[in-house]
Amino acid sequence: MEISTVNYLGHLRTECIHHSGEKILTDAPKDNFGKGEAFSPTDLMATSLAACFITIMGIYCQQNGIIMEHCTAKVEKIMSALPRKIAQINIRFNLTDNHWDKATFNAVVSAGKKCPVGLTIEAVVAIDYILE
Repeated sequence: MEISTVNYLGHLRTECIHHSGEKILTDAPKDNFGKGEAFSPTDLMATSLAACFITIMGIYCQQNGIIMEHCTAKVEKIMSALPRKIAQINIRFNLTDNHWDKATFNAVVSAGKKCPVGLTIEAVVAIDYILE
């Protein structure tokens, strides 16, 4: 199934259109000839890891009657130079406002670590999950 269409807008910018009609713009980063005015493609990849992790935790909570009202993630992406690629992704998750006991916290986080994006890239990108 086709999920999206990507159109080049010029000046190192793209418009990504999801089959639902939602749009995301990308821009090359300033350190790679771009304006850095939108997510870069590698920013989206790193950010999608955090979004996937949170989504899988939410699914786990929904299926197990656990209330998940709060989660934020701060994403850091570290690039290598030669070849230019994502070398490491660090994500700091804040789950403190959920007031889970230790066993629930560990179960929810364990579910998140099985997200498809993480499982896809973990062999080639260093990933550090910092959990609060």
